[in-house]
Amino acid sequence: MLWTNISTLFTTFDIVALAILVTGWLLVGFVIENPPKNRPSVSQMMGFYRREWMLHLVDRNTRVFDAQIVSNLRQSTAFFASTSMIAIGGLLALMGNAEKISGIARDLTQVSESQVEIELKLAVILIFLANAFLKFVWSHRLFGYCAILMASVPNDGDHPAAVARAEKAGTVNVTASRSFNRGLRSVYFAMAGLAWLFGALALIGATVVTVFVLARREFASQSRAALMQEPR
Repeated sequence: MLWTNISTLFTTFDIVALAILVTGWLLVGFVIENPPKNRPSVSQMMGFYRREWMLHLVDRNTRVFDAQIVSNLRQSTAFFASTSMIAIGGLLALMGNAEKISGIARDLTQVSESQVEIELKLAVILIFLANAFLKFVWSHRLFGYCAILMASVPNDGDHPAAVARAEKAGTVNVTASRSFNRGLRSVYFAMAGLAWLFGALALIGATVVTVFVLARREFASQSRAALMQEPR
């Protein structure tokens, strides 16, 4: 019944475009988190440095610098979480005025769309933003856990629990970063989903551009080239 209702509202081209959006989101996330062994992603390499950071913490008596870094990371997650909430609120307000958006889309694309179609398209964007919000909130909490684990690492490098606790902190740090990156990717694809208001072809184009931008930043960017450089 649900599929019948959707098929009457949207064309096959629209459904294919939506499938491409979701597939692109899932696929690019999987490749970034599970890259080929001979071509690591920026996120994977930064995970290595996060663990190294925690291990060097064992021999660092003054940890004010480390605490400041974690605080900055938590501020970033809090900023994006609050921004996602604002975007969700704005989107809900737009869904209440879907008729006006339908008029704007009709003027730009010369294609008439019902209010229900506009609301469903906005709902897709809302799902991406809600996922982003949840990821940012969880990342914020994990960075808090990481800070507690860092505080529990003994200052004595010979302490039997020092390295083990540092490794735990490193694992939690990497997990927090992974959630943060997933939230950012959801925001990227939510922005791509806005293109659906201008038609299925626009959505496909926005999805392709989004996947290309994310793949380039992870596998062909200057920051990756800098991380790949080894000291001589």
